[in-house]
Amino acid sequence: MKHINVPPDNHVKVLDGQGWVGLIDHLGSEVTILNAARVSFGKMKETMDEKDIVLLDYLIDNKHSSPLEHVVFTFSVHCPLFVRGQWHRHRTWSYNEISRRYTEIDLEFYVPPKMRRQAETNRQASVDSPDFDDKALRESIADHNKSSLELYEKLLAAGACREQARGVLPQNMMVTFWATVDLNNLIHFLELRDSEHAQWEIRQYAAAIKKLIKPIIPHVAKYYDSKGQPW
Repeated sequence: MKHINVPPDNHVKVLDGQGWVGLIDHLGSEVTILNAARVSFGKMKETMDEKDIVLLDYLIDNKHSSPLEHVVFTFSVHCPLFVRGQWHRHRTWSYNEISRRYTEIDLEFYVPPKMRRQAETNRQASVDSPDFDDKALRESIADHNKSSLELYEKLLAAGACREQARGVLPQNMMVTFWATVDLNNLIHFLELRDSEHAQWEIRQYAAAIKKLIKPIIPHVAKYYDSKGQPW
């Protein structure tokens, strides 16, 4: 039996190799979108032509979103707990996650590849600072991770239950979950999370998802490219 903390074959690594997102499965294609739009006329096609691409652009342009909802993706995500918290605010997704009530194996912690300074004009933003000497800070994070793990293991060894012991694990603990979403709501997620207003860490996952799904929906990706939203 393959462990869930091992990425699927089709995956993209992020966060300096500490995290990843993989495509587990998908349902439908761009032809599915077009056929869903044509149900009203009782028509169906098996391939696309230039007129179909025009129709696809029209559907997106005019926010006819229900045909896009017939295309569905399932991803496996390995990310820090704080990224998972942001991700799970998107309630149109379906989620299942490794539970630390059931297992204590494969605990990992995220150490940022570089530290960022707090933005002065935006309470929720950060900025890169080339002169920021962050080596000691990153070492302190690694030390904190080690201490947290040692305390967690000490609690378990003393007989404490997993559901209580996990409370000492920090926000940068890596978690793994499966997430399923339709294309329309995935596009909304990508618009919000691959944005300069989003935290750098979750942006890396959004950009990776684009790489994974672009071969499946190339004309949709091209449409957003043309609108200044790079895929």
